[in-house]
Amino acid sequence: MPLFDLHKADTNKIDKPIDKPNHSGHRDRLRARFLSAPGSLPDYELLELLLFMAIPRKDVKPIAKTLIARFKNINGVLNASIQDLQGVECISQKTAIAILAIRQAGLRLLQQDIMGRPILNSWQRLIDYCTASMAHDKNEHFRLLFLNKKNELIADEFQQSGTVDHTPAYPREIMKRSLELGATALILVHNHPSGDPTPSDADVQLTHQIIAAGTPFDIVIHDHLIVSRNGTSSFKTLGLI
Repeated sequence: MPLFDLHKADTNKIDKPIDKPNHSGHRDRLRARFLSAPGSLPDYELLELLLFMAIPRKDVKPIAKTLIARFKNINGVLNASIQDLQGVECISQKTAIAILAIRQAGLRLLQQDIMGRPILNSWQRLIDYCTASMAHDKNEHFRLLFLNKKNELIADEFQQSGTVDHTPAYPREIMKRSLELGATALILVHNHPSGDPTPSDADVQLTHQIIAAGTPFDIVIHDHLIVSRNGTSSFKTLGLI
């Protein structure tokens, strides 16, 4: 082939435009809609925005819709386990970790919003935090919120984790930890994976044992909250303490 023809072929190859993926325009439009009205996006489109960061070169709309169909809403997606997330086609461990990291960031935001503040004046924020962090767990967890003399939240710790319907809690260990932290009051929190926040007889008995254990140390139990995906119950509101 003559040199001139080779040069012409090369020029044509270089000048040929590179096609952009079909979904790139959709991503730009979705970002623009989010900037103009963040609260207007349905769950699957908000989830698309999250998936953009973890899956940069793929149309994620079908993936987002599959996740919503599997877990019902974005709350269900963010509360799913890493194993359940990876059970969805196209969700790698990397993508599952990105989704869980977003959930943890949201929980940290809620926690920091109540930490160091008089908790009795931020009661709804406390309920929101406990619900977001525990209501969808598949196993029971017993949480302790430690307060100082001003009823400011000074520590937030899990005391025990258990099975789907039972969590052991030990009053003496709870008091020991309270004294270590210099706490003068506690709020007890645990979850019911069944979805029913109604206190059981065992829950009531344990609460009275913890109250009795705190009495010699002047450690007050302000409340015992039970959170579940279907609501929250308060021992104080129910007249149980």
